[in-house]
Amino acid sequence: MASRTCEAETRYNPRSMPIRDEDIITIKAAPMTTSEAVYFPSIIKGFGTTMRHFFTSFGQGHTSRTLQYPEQRREHYDPEHGGLEPSNFRGVHRLNRDSAGRVKCVACMMCPTICPANCIHIDAAESPWDDREKYPAKFEIDELRCIFCGMCEEACPVDAIELTPLYDVVGKSRQEMVYDKNKLLHVYDITIDQKPM
Repeated sequence: MASRTCEAETRYNPRSMPIRDEDIITIKAAPMTTSEAVYFPSIIKGFGTTMRHFFTSFGQGHTSRTLQYPEQRREHYDPEHGGLEPSNFRGVHRLNRDSAGRVKCVACMMCPTICPANCIHIDAAESPWDDREKYPAKFEIDELRCIFCGMCEEACPVDAIELTPLYDVVGKSRQEMVYDKNKLLHVYDITIDQKPM
């Protein structure tokens, strides 16, 4: 058995099959000219593009390429004109409530398991209610780490987590951008009439 293994190793060993000299192709790059070496034509071309955009952006009025946020908001425009489509837009998260006003999450750990950014953290506890085994004692989403892919929403078996059309999320510190259970439930309260995706 050992002799067969040695035969296989020598037969498939790349070092036992050297490359022949006639199979080697040497490719030499063309030498750069002086103007190419200092990137002068590329600098002139880039500067020309900048100046063209600078002068053509004046006098466009309502056809400007820039949205003047926050005076102009994306939800006031059609998607063809730079607006957003609320039915498939993925903004800030919310935790849904059930008909009794309790958090709908059953702490099944599907969303933190599937999250590619690893930004969802749940601490499960024994549920005080008879209709479920667990509930989230702690539920946090780091909105700065989130890539808003919507996989948590797709994985949730009870539709407890959803992404809303809200996109103007601000915070003065990193800690303010970590949404805990109370903040996520508050987002539900203020977006209850908005249909997420």
